[in-house]
Amino acid sequence: MAHTEPDASQSSTTFLQRAPEPAILRPAIGLLATLAGVSFMAHMLVAGNYGYFRDELYYIADGRHLQAGYVDQPLLIGWLAALMRVLFGDGLVAIHLIPALACALIVVVTGLMARELGGGRVAQLVAGTAALFTVTFMGTGSLFSMDVLDELWWALAALVLLRLLRRNAPHLWLVIGAVLGIALLNKLTVLFFCLALALALLVTAERRFLLTPWPWLAAGIAFVGLLPYIIWNALNGWPTVEFWHHYGGVGTSPLDFLAAQLILINPIAVPLAVAGLVYYFRPAGARYRLLGWTFVFLYLLLTLLRLKVYFLAPAYPLLFAPGAVMFEQLHPRPLFAWIRPAYVVLLILVGMLLAPDVMPILPPATAERWAQGSLSQVLADRFGWDSLTRTVERVYAVLPPAQRAQACVLTSNYGEAGALQQLAPPGRVPPVISDHNNYSLWGPGTCTGSVLILVGYAPSDIHGVHTFYTNITRAAVDRCRYCVDYERTLPIYVLSGATRSIFPRLWRMLKHFD
Repeated sequence: MAHTEPDASQSSTTFLQRAPEPAILRPAIGLLATLAGVSFMAHMLVAGNYGYFRDELYYIADGRHLQAGYVDQPLLIGWLAALMRVLFGDGLVAIHLIPALACALIVVVTGLMARELGGGRVAQLVAGTAALFTVTFMGTGSLFSMDVLDELWWALAALVLLRLLRRNAPHLWLVIGAVLGIALLNKLTVLFFCLALALALLVTAERRFLLTPWPWLAAGIAFVGLLPYIIWNALNGWPTVEFWHHYGGVGTSPLDFLAAQLILINPIAVPLAVAGLVYYFRPAGARYRLLGWTFVFLYLLLTLLRLKVYFLAPAYPLLFAPGAVMFEQLHPRPLFAWIRPAYVVLLILVGMLLAPDVMPILPPATAERWAQGSLSQVLADRFGWDSLTRTVERVYAVLPPAQRAQACVLTSNYGEAGALQQLAPPGRVPPVISDHNNYSLWGPGTCTGSVLILVGYAPSDIHGVHTFYTNITRAAVDRCRYCVDYERTLPIYVLSGATRSIFPRLWRMLKHFD
């Protein structure tokens, strides 16, 4: 009898075969759409409150300098800022459309993750509610920034991964690669998720996928999203490496990192998250254990590297979804039947109580009392920009005509520079420059440095400044009650009578990537 070689595709299929995929219930579209609508409206109702957040001003400036990358982030947020300016303008309400929509989608995706795990209407409702009232998501959903988009891409990748595992559909690795590629156009922190997922593949039975081309093709697709940033860095002397050297480690202890998560996740959601992690390591969750190990490795990586506490936030839906499934399966005795609805109500109430700490809901004086102290940075960094702009306008207006013709404003950080560029009417302030992050690469432009209006710096901060200028005058002091500490009292200096050319020596001296 002639020997017949097995077909390669059949061999691969046989290798990847597992138990039949579990049945899942219909998605609770109405419930999830309602939760998403509540999230979107809540953010849009406060979208015009307070003022621009510091980073928002910077991203708007990025949108006026379209590049393949920036010192501190890939290209996506700058290009989105440019798109929003063309379509809707760059007013407060307009720029907050994107984060409000992204936050609403996170709610839906988290609910659908619970469905992929076999959860019914209750599980989808609880998972979506947990995402809706997550403190971090409420805060990032009110800011035009990379963070809320980062959280959305992680959630989408996890949803596709759950479907891949449930259906044993290795071709879905290609979709995961595409999502991660988009995520890498937005923020580099998704690389930690990729590394944690790779480690999880090695320690679980899903390492079988590594013997197929699918995850490797996914990695190649994701790399395409990173490629523009690599090329841009190579052409500009690798500024992002220098940025991360100053930015990455913040010295957070493992205990502080854990304590921060208990607040950022919403304290009432902590039992749900713990139950979700336990789910992956129970027999019922064996099919999806890859995600459990992914979270464990991610937590360990971020803790050991002492990175920002909120870097873990995009992984919360990984826990909410299985935790909600376990919640749905909980059937207390009739005497204690009230526990389940009471828990959901408490989750909502505590989330609402914590919302004013991260969203511009209350008048600033009330919010300050609510916080029992200073405003959180996510709120405080929205104040002071109008006042600063008016102060600089007044200083510029009283300069002698000869000095006005030569003047430019040098700020200590991108928030101050972005505010003056965004808020000052044309002609009311001179050209604005800064040596902070991408402003440093944009350079001083036409500014000669003959006359500088110094914002955020004291003359003593600039080594040898007295050898450059014969006249150094404190022209004004801008004060802000609700600002972050280092912006509350800003002296404004005028430097004139330059004795020699100050650029590029001064430019190199002041450059800071952080």
